[in-house]
Amino acid sequence: MPTTPPNPDLTPDQALTRLPELTVVDVRTPGEYASGHVPGAHNIPLDALRRALPALRAADGELLLVCASGARAENARAVLAEHGIPAATLTGGTRGWAERGHALHRPRGGSRATWAMERQVRLTAGSAVLAGLALGQLHPAWLLLSAGVAGGLVFSALTDTCGMAAVLSKLPHNRPRPADLDATLAQIGSARR
Repeated sequence: MPTTPPNPDLTPDQALTRLPELTVVDVRTPGEYASGHVPGAHNIPLDALRRALPALRAADGELLLVCASGARAENARAVLAEHGIPAATLTGGTRGWAERGHALHRPRGGSRATWAMERQVRLTAGSAVLAGLALGQLHPAWLLLSAGVAGGLVFSALTDTCGMAAVLSKLPHNRPRPADLDATLAQIGSARR
């Protein structure tokens, strides 16, 4: 157990130099993870994090939490902090990692790459707004669909949460197979890479 908590944020360059001593946990959906992740990262989606607490508590090395841009990693760090598990986050997430020119691991022959959650939300929200506007030509009550999506986006921005992302994360292409999550949890406590 570390005597001092790790730095709460690591830049991509700092993380690269410390990668062998870190246990990297990518909290994005399996589809996002398959599209490219920090080398050696373990995929534990944010909504499965509580199930992983015992494995994360016994992790070999300091924990580094990663997502697309940093928001989900911050949420994950808050969950771990509630349970006394210190963790750092990667500044800028996998986007920041790639922008610094660091390689992302993309598994061969694995699951088909899925769009990032932010992109899935934009597509869904935009489609719902367009549908509400088009159907509003038939009956004005349909315009409430567009208004509801707009209100949800404003609420999402103000609270830094996203209900639509939570719903989309439940879709099959965004969910880990139980065997995959079990294997990941078993690897976390194993010897360093």
